[in-house]
Amino acid sequence: MHKPLLFLFPLPLALFPAVKIGITCYPTYGGSGAVATELGMELSKRGHEVHFISYAHPFRLPHFMERVYFHEVEIARYPLFEFPPYDLALAVTMHEVALRRELDLLHVHYAIPHAASAWIAKEMLGAEHDLKIVTTLHGTDITLVGQERSFREITRFSIGRSDGLTAVSDYLKRETETHFQVAPDDIEVIPNFVDPVRYDRDQYPCRKRTLLGSGEKLVIHISNFRPVKRIRDVVRTFHGICRSVPARLVLVGDGPDRPEALDEAQRLGIAERVIFLGKQDSVAELLACADLFLLPSESESFGLVALEAMASGVPVIATNVGGIPEVVEHGVTGYLAPVGATDEMAEAGIALLRDAEHWLAASTAGRTLAIERFSVDTIVPRYERYYERVLSGAVARGQTKGPLVKAASE
Repeated sequence: MHKPLLFLFPLPLALFPAVKIGITCYPTYGGSGAVATELGMELSKRGHEVHFISYAHPFRLPHFMERVYFHEVEIARYPLFEFPPYDLALAVTMHEVALRRELDLLHVHYAIPHAASAWIAKEMLGAEHDLKIVTTLHGTDITLVGQERSFREITRFSIGRSDGLTAVSDYLKRETETHFQVAPDDIEVIPNFVDPVRYDRDQYPCRKRTLLGSGEKLVIHISNFRPVKRIRDVVRTFHGICRSVPARLVLVGDGPDRPEALDEAQRLGIAERVIFLGKQDSVAELLACADLFLLPSESESFGLVALEAMASGVPVIATNVGGIPEVVEHGVTGYLAPVGATDEMAEAGIALLRDAEHWLAASTAGRTLAIERFSVDTIVPRYERYYERVLSGAVARGQTKGPLVKAASE
């Protein structure tokens, strides 16, 4: 039986009077869902009442926490609907929860369809219930999905009708300004965060002997295996590393490009050195075993898993794209390289793994940076202060106007 987490953690003092917050996110494995869930749990520990509203139980949410509730969106499946309208079902559930539990605000993560559904729910409530909407942009909702022809106008409309708008990196803020004509002052940058206690590698037993041979290094990659993660580049980079350093590659997660990883490993003749673990809940325990983290993505708006690796004292080899340079300090906590530069990334990895002193310096620097800049105790109060500003009317956002900037391919 799960104990109330209130007894496992000291209750921090809220920065302003407790409020009732509805949080909607994608509940599956991914950065936006992880951050939204962790945020809700931290807010509950600070005395706020949190209501998760989604089609499934968020994967990082325990079965019981004080002041935390889960409301499942019921999707009607009529023969008339080839594709059941989840966005409308979500709006109905948001409206019901906001009305019944007297929510003060809805905090939605990922613009589509969550921000649109929140606006519908707010309109349904009417002027007598001044429900505020805060939308947090996480990345592909702006850089990929939001710029699709069929979604651009509704994305623009939805973020324009939000009472508060945050982005997880300066990079994502610039992308939103450029493609959706949002004024710079309308977007608050609040980065993702990490719990240094959970990602302290010293508190976990070493599991290397169950995965590695004697003297081998553990190289790890964690993702949802989508094309943007460039899974073949993960394997190619590792191939370059293991030719000089005895090592094995551990792949954590699952997704459409998982077969690509196996195919590339077989093509390069290193399939026996690649271990697929699939989806895992205990990411911190796995990172505690790791010697190097690979993130050769084509695009990352922040790179939460890179931050989690750094908090675990794992040097990161990543691409110099999007918001990653705001997290990984090149030459200090790891190394950055251009997209597709697998030879360069492999050389950087070899340099770290061969030099124990060099590795320790990068490991220490990564954990120090994660604690000083991205600790949960630093970032969550920033959300609290932003909520206070939104609820008090201090955030006066303008509406996006004018035609959308056309995509370069048009």
